[in-house]
Amino acid sequence: MNYNIRGENLEVTPALKSYVEKKVGKMERYFDTTPAADVHVKLQVHNSESVIEVTIPMPQLVLRAEEKHADMYAAIDLVVEKLERQVRKHKTKVNRKFRQEGSVKYMFKENIEDLNEEIATGELGNEEFPGEEVDEYEIVRKKRFNLKPMDTEEAILQMDMLGHAFFVFSNAVNGDTNVVYRRKDGKYGLIEPE
Repeated sequence: MNYNIRGENLEVTPALKSYVEKKVGKMERYFDTTPAADVHVKLQVHNSESVIEVTIPMPQLVLRAEEKHADMYAAIDLVVEKLERQVRKHKTKVNRKFRQEGSVKYMFKENIEDLNEEIATGELGNEEFPGEEVDEYEIVRKKRFNLKPMDTEEAILQMDMLGHAFFVFSNAVNGDTNVVYRRKDGKYGLIEPE
């Protein structure tokens, strides 16, 4: 993997660069062969908070994660954990759906027990690996309701009143179905059809 590490409001020291390459390089253990991918890493500091974004574009799959923490090294550890969860999730998904040669499945290590054994023997460190993977996504509740025409501000008020993180509504201006949602930073977002 080729690393493109850049810093915003901070200097990327050789020690920091080495730590990123070592930690993100652990992702290679999930693949049969080392992917020929460019790893884009953006390190930032805003106020006293460290932010790291990692994007690994590969054929048929893009891994991306972002983490914030007071300590940059802790943020790096957290972002790698998030990327590992994504890989495990994708592996489960492709094992279930795609069985043909050349699919994403063949990018990953074939046998999950091999990974568990490597973890148990300490070859991969002490990270936990879920023993049970999801075979299906089960819908446990369905809900139907009429979309009341309203403006974005009213939709946000309705969402907050209900205590939800998102709210689906019919836009009173153009009649489209829209979604308002609460972002991690506490601000609001709007999803509209093109």
